[in-house]
Amino acid sequence: MIGRITGILLEKDNQQALIDVHGVAYEVEVPLNTFFSLPGHGEAVTLYTHFIVREDAQLLYGFSEEQERTLFRILIRINGVGPKLALALLSGMEVDEFVGCIQRDDVSALVKMPGVGKKTAERLIIEVKDKLGDWVGSDESSAVASGQATSGSSLEEAETALISLGYKPQEASKAVVAAAKILEESRQVADSENLIRTALRNMF
Repeated sequence: MIGRITGILLEKDNQQALIDVHGVAYEVEVPLNTFFSLPGHGEAVTLYTHFIVREDAQLLYGFSEEQERTLFRILIRINGVGPKLALALLSGMEVDEFVGCIQRDDVSALVKMPGVGKKTAERLIIEVKDKLGDWVGSDESSAVASGQATSGSSLEEAETALISLGYKPQEASKAVVAAAKILEESRQVADSENLIRTALRNMF
């Protein structure tokens, strides 16, 4: 089992990082939370990892925080939730925000995530809650009001991220534009990360 890697970030694109560890470059799938925390190209990076071996592939998943990996491992043990859906869930919400939804039995928030229907959301709540123990979740936003305008690149990055999560281009574009308006009206930072989270919270 590969539990953690430290190396030099060579590339990052579409929720994947290429990390050079003493001459061996590892392709690592990451959720959006981790993707946004990655350093620039050529800089050192450390990720907690989970290695999955299948008949047709060997896949390495990486996380900037150990708690994020712990939740990923909890999710993929649930019937009907594979690595792809687990990454989508961790991309759509912060770890503590997701835990808060589970603890509040918030089905409506979970079904907004791509690939999550009502039955899946209800199963997540039942099965994940039993495995959280004393984990305390907090989904309060830490965004600081700034009043800065939304850049075109942030809108494009947010749209691309939503499409990679399974939404159609038209849905992604509409959701990002609506999210930008919400953030600007509330004077929150309208960067790509906040755009994605706001769009996911408000999609129906």
